[in-house]
Amino acid sequence: MRVRLKSRTTKRVAVMATAAAALATATLATAPAASAYDYNGCGWPRVCFYLTDSDWSAGDSTAAYQDVTSSYQTLGSASRGANYVRNTRNDDRAYLRYINDSVTYYVCLAPNSTYHFGSSSMVTGVRIDTASSC
Repeated sequence: MRVRLKSRTTKRVAVMATAAAALATATLATAPAASAYDYNGCGWPRVCFYLTDSDWSAGDSTAAYQDVTSSYQTLGSASRGANYVRNTRNDDRAYLRYINDSVTYYVCLAPNSTYHFGSSSMVTGVRIDTASSC
């Protein structure tokens, strides 16, 4: 009789352990995604350009880039001279090339941040880099 009781107890423990393992697996499968999100009309993971203050206020980006490159990408008409640039990437910085009074400058745009160019500056290029800080 004692052996039989031990056998039932062992079976119950095994069934409970199997159920707990299944629950843990289900919990892992439904865990929330990383904190990736869109911001002001700029989808993740992109660097978005807004030609005018009105575009920025309306959350209407005019161009977006997302490829990591080793050299600067020359901006097209929908991004060259933008007033605002937003980086929605969580782990990648973006370098912006711009011209002010015929002199070329570079600025680093950290992950999840925005840069505003004044009227005397014209952004002309972007390079997305895999480092997370400037």
